[in-house]
Amino acid sequence: MTEPLNIGSHDLPITEKLAAFMRTGWADTRRVDVAALPIAPWAAKRRAALAARFPGERLVVPAGTLKVRSNDSDYRFRPHSAYAYLTGAGEPDDVLVIEPSGESVLYVRPRSPREEGQEFYRDRRYGEFWAGRRPDLAEAAELYQIECRHIRDLELEKPARVLRGVDASVDARAPRGEGDAEFESFLSEMRLVKDEWEVGELRSAVDATVRGFEDVVRALPQAVGHPRGERYLEGVFGLRARLEGNAVGYESIVASGSHACVLHWIRNDGALHAGDLLLLDAGVESDTLYTADVTRTFPLSGRFSAVQRQAYELVYEAQEAAIATLRPGARFRDFHLAAMRVICDGLRDWGLLKGSADELMETGLYRRYTLCSSGHMLGLDVHDCAKSRAEVYLDGVLEEGHVLTVEPGLYFQPDDLTLPEELRGMGIRIEDDLVVTADGSALLSSGLPRRADEIESWMSVLS
Repeated sequence: MTEPLNIGSHDLPITEKLAAFMRTGWADTRRVDVAALPIAPWAAKRRAALAARFPGERLVVPAGTLKVRSNDSDYRFRPHSAYAYLTGAGEPDDVLVIEPSGESVLYVRPRSPREEGQEFYRDRRYGEFWAGRRPDLAEAAELYQIECRHIRDLELEKPARVLRGVDASVDARAPRGEGDAEFESFLSEMRLVKDEWEVGELRSAVDATVRGFEDVVRALPQAVGHPRGERYLEGVFGLRARLEGNAVGYESIVASGSHACVLHWIRNDGALHAGDLLLLDAGVESDTLYTADVTRTFPLSGRFSAVQRQAYELVYEAQEAAIATLRPGARFRDFHLAAMRVICDGLRDWGLLKGSADELMETGLYRRYTLCSSGHMLGLDVHDCAKSRAEVYLDGVLEEGHVLTVEPGLYFQPDDLTLPEELRGMGIRIEDDLVVTADGSALLSSGLPRRADEIESWMSVLS
């Protein structure tokens, strides 16, 4: 059965003679230089571990579908992270099936033949002339080192555990099973410990991010004079992300002045003023879809004022205390608690809060000025492994190979009357990416300065 073409109402009709003409006269462009993706052997080990966890069961993991941005224009496709983890990326509508035998089969939409049909030149969503070339079945099998079959041959009526909420057509056809939620959790949990290949990809993403931050500092003179200076810098970092990776790993936060008090500020439409701080939270996503997540707060003038330095150094001390807790066997929550204890001491010493650190930690009053947790797992998703059970993530313990962020912050709202006027409208966050090692942790983002005086020297050299 021929699938309907994705064409617009304004597309010109095709005559029989043109259709016949389009089916002939094409060179043989089968690829002969296809090589297995570097991730292929690692992905094979992951699929084997997944099959071993659910022996004798059929497992279904969709890549996801194209999503409409506006009318007939789609967002750039990114596969679901679980699918990318188990295969090494993919195309829209692909589905990975692990059979009860443990055999993996990849169901894909292969390249459409030129000798039949009209998809390759008429279909706006999947046609090769519109969206680019897809691998044929043989090429896909070589790339992913998995048996590949046409997506039209996928049978979903058999009992299976299905990763739901990714592909509506798969959800509609596959019988819902009681074990789907457990399957989703395990797919998240198995990514908690990064293998050697993943840590290498994250290092590359962080290194590119460091270069992006340097680009931003070099661009400050031009951005400060622009009415949308935040957006100027967003574009500068975005260029680095596209040149060295797939894209940004999340919407960049470029927050000057009081905008830094909005934790997820992504409008990035403000001007830059020389006396303000700039909070830049951004990460390059690699071509293999692993993302960095780094934040630096620096003075647009190149020098911290006395009050800015005081606030910055408290956040720095909190981060230092948090990083010192990272080691195998430590509770995941320990680093956040260590950072918050330093914050409590500092706020009390400034006279903003009263009571001992223990009392402040118990009442949570300090959260008026710091709000959120001090870090999260990192990997294919910026907030990685989020579907994991609390007992193995939030309430779990750290293991060698965990990759996480440490990012304490202070956010003094511009209308907060409990604060002295000189603190109002100031937001500071320092965020770094770390991998837990056998005897502690390694700072992946060490290429960027963290101390206040180091930041001033760094800006001076780059400007």
